[in-house]
Amino acid sequence: MPSHQTPASQFFNRELSWLEFNQRVLDQAMDAANPLLERLKFFTIVSSNLDEFFEVRVAGLKQQIESGRGDRSVDGLTPSETFQAITRRVRKLVADQYACWHQDLQPALAQNGIRILEFDELDQADRLWLQQFYLAQVRPVLTPLAVDTAHPFPQLLNKSLNLILQLEIVKNGELVKQLAVVQCPAILPRLIQLPRQDLRRDYFFLPHLVGHFLADLFPGTTILGFWPFRLTRNSELYVDEEDSPNLLKAVEEELHKRRRGDAVRLEIDHACPQAIRESLLETLHLTADDLYLIHGPMNPTRLIALYKGDHSPELRDAPFLPAVAATLRGKDLFAAIRERDILLHHPYESFSSVVDFLETAATDPDVLAIKMTLYRTGGDHRIVGALMNAVNNGKQVTAVVELRARFDEANNIEWARKLEENGVHVVYGLVGYKIHAKCALIVRREQYQIRRYVHLGTGNYNPTTGKLYTDLSLLTCRAEFGEDATNLFNLLTGICQFQGMSKLVVAPFDLHAKLLALIARETANAKRDLPARIIAKCNSLVEPQLIQAFYAASQAGVKVDLIVRGICCLRPGVPGVSENITVRSIVDRFLEHSRIYYFENACQPEVYAGSADLMPRNLFRRIEVLFPIEDGNLCDRVINEILRVTLADNSRAQFLGAAGGYRRAAIPAEAAPRRCQQDFIGLAAPHAAAKPKDKYLRMEVAPRPFAKTSKG
Repeated sequence: MPSHQTPASQFFNRELSWLEFNQRVLDQAMDAANPLLERLKFFTIVSSNLDEFFEVRVAGLKQQIESGRGDRSVDGLTPSETFQAITRRVRKLVADQYACWHQDLQPALAQNGIRILEFDELDQADRLWLQQFYLAQVRPVLTPLAVDTAHPFPQLLNKSLNLILQLEIVKNGELVKQLAVVQCPAILPRLIQLPRQDLRRDYFFLPHLVGHFLADLFPGTTILGFWPFRLTRNSELYVDEEDSPNLLKAVEEELHKRRRGDAVRLEIDHACPQAIRESLLETLHLTADDLYLIHGPMNPTRLIALYKGDHSPELRDAPFLPAVAATLRGKDLFAAIRERDILLHHPYESFSSVVDFLETAATDPDVLAIKMTLYRTGGDHRIVGALMNAVNNGKQVTAVVELRARFDEANNIEWARKLEENGVHVVYGLVGYKIHAKCALIVRREQYQIRRYVHLGTGNYNPTTGKLYTDLSLLTCRAEFGEDATNLFNLLTGICQFQGMSKLVVAPFDLHAKLLALIARETANAKRDLPARIIAKCNSLVEPQLIQAFYAASQAGVKVDLIVRGICCLRPGVPGVSENITVRSIVDRFLEHSRIYYFENACQPEVYAGSADLMPRNLFRRIEVLFPIEDGNLCDRVINEILRVTLADNSRAQFLGAAGGYRRAAIPAEAAPRRCQQDFIGLAAPHAAAKPKDKYLRMEVAPRPFAKTSKG
């Protein structure tokens, strides 16, 4: 809650701010300047984002409402008021999304030979092929389910696709109407690709195919109509760690419950009769506020099938192959780190270097031990494989695995079991805290000493997302960092109290206080007419005390540039409060994910990067690590390349206004369009290593130039 000095009107609602982020994702789908299949990809992301929003955030709000809790959000709204505002905003968002599909994307796809056909558009050969496909692949796995006094409404799984149908049947000499349900198993493709001899790509929707053959499932009846529908359920895990002797088993049990949690949203075809809609709502204990009428594909997320594969390169972004960082090309990795700290900017500089760091350590005879955190490992086996290989090579290996990484729990459980089976010492962290820090420690014997090599990152140890998310990696063998990393793992695996660290800043112990102190120092410098500026790049800004600190800094004259991809509860541009604060969001080809915090410090800049966003959960309920960029060249690079180029973006950046809306930057006639992600691709290309960076250093994006740091 905001303090009495800061009115609730000076904060944006967290949930509504997230929905505005999803609108910016939809904007990319609506932008004709983007390649068609990339627009389709953003279109599907809107739906997958909304699914998670309902599964977690809306589910939590509904629980608050049902419990009668009156806690107001930071902007002063009650849970009921927030829910009503969400409902109105989501309805508009969904309407805009389907308008985009019908008026724009679907016609454009058809013009480019990618069609989704209706039954009356099929020729006889297609109909015969679909009939054979239905009989061989679909019918054997379908289960018709009656809904009557003898057959209660079935327990439908979270986000499953279903058909509700109304049929007529003769009972006791009378013609009666009855409802039934047919589930479309997840193992079946939602889009069935029709066989073609040419380059055309034609598809047919699975629910339409099932619907066409419903009479085959209900012989002796008359099918009056069928309508696809879909449920979203509460998917939060509720694990009491203190009362759970085995955390892994407790999380597994909760995962089974997740698929059958309380319903929170009903999506149904808009043509479904009102009486049937009302019956479904009553059965599922939902209200009209939870009902969304769908004018189009029931689950747009599955349209990603049209994107997958290597077809239609002319409808995609130009291919991009991440380059190996210039400082690592053709060099012994440990020798390169001993020479100086190495900063990697992913995905522009390949994440494979981080994988190489671990794989090299696994086979190096001088490496004694490997310790690392694992939050989201993905489906790539290389990192986990490196840890298991290290055990086989006689090294001591410890993995701190976070089992509760949302929607990656099952995957992490699987990898944790494999690690344990192969001799890795697996630890599940601290009771009460998720382990979100990204840290790896390599202990190596070198001649007559032990040297520790450390990787610290802003993103996960996931080679797949390493190609899609923008993140930073720091590789260092500085003694202070090695000692701090050792103490961090002792904290995570042993029984000890946090004693503070030399370089690393760790949540929930001292990170929040450190950030407040750094902001306060800039505020004090501005009051003394010393150079003061703050740049913060993160995914979300929610925590009220930090927002209040930013307001105080603005009122003292500090220029504050916030680059916040998603949620932002701070209201910029309010006279007398935040007129020196700008908030921009960049949604582009890669997911902006890096967290970078810059403080000018009277011409002696300090730069930090790390795993933590500016949210209460990151600052108080997770283990997070913020690390300083101390090498002068690397600090200079973060300031004058990464941050400056990001701030110069006038193509994908959208600016948050005091009223809550976002707008694109107006490009002056004399200015060239700038797109930071495209610039980063150029900077990281193999041929760019020797290019001068003067054009970036001369960019005017601030009232005064950044201070240059000393080399070291």
